[in-house]
Amino acid sequence: MEKVVLRSSVTQAKIIGAIVSISGALVVVLYKGPKVLASASFTPSSSTISLQQNLTTVESSWIIGGLLLASQCFLASIWYIVQARIMEVYPEEVTVVFFYNLSATLISGPLCLFAESNLTSWVLKLDISLAAIIFSGVFVSLFGAVIHTWGVHLKGPVYVSLFKPLSIAIAVAMGAIFLGDALHLGSVIGSVILCIGFYTVIWGKANEDATRSVNDSENSPLLGTHIVED
Repeated sequence: MEKVVLRSSVTQAKIIGAIVSISGALVVVLYKGPKVLASASFTPSSSTISLQQNLTTVESSWIIGGLLLASQCFLASIWYIVQARIMEVYPEEVTVVFFYNLSATLISGPLCLFAESNLTSWVLKLDISLAAIIFSGVFVSLFGAVIHTWGVHLKGPVYVSLFKPLSIAIAVAMGAIFLGDALHLGSVIGSVILCIGFYTVIWGKANEDATRSVNDSENSPLLGTHIVED
């Protein structure tokens, strides 16, 4: 776990970097600004038109969505801290991920059925939606959770939590490059602020690890004890 020494430059760098990183993520989510790069022009299909109409109707709730996203990142950070405590007692990543997904299924299953009571909506069809569900279940829920748990066990919860806000900047860049989404000024400014905060915390973590390794080498005995058998 992390040790907070307020007079230490390493701790100050980590705290300031975390605040700057979170501020950058909030700028990306809560401030759009003018367009820096227009969206790619293409001929929309009927399904694309209906999707754009549905997105337009809920665009007024983007602030609520941003606050929910910030809450999700906050709760995920708390979970990483709890997970680190669990891994100290029971360092088995696959088993921890299994019970995590089992608990999430037992909690979210009844809530989803309550939110969507129409049973026909739960019927899976052999189309792209089924492939998306399988991909999300295997690579996001399974592999992603295993990698997160392994990272918490290896580097600690702070290191893993850093990549949560950074994923927002990555999503903005990938959307503009591969999906042709419009790039707004707020997204650019927020991503730059977010990356500055991210690398500030990484710098603090690197210096902390270097200092710890030096202290461990100084405290280790120069000559090992040997047992001579007759």
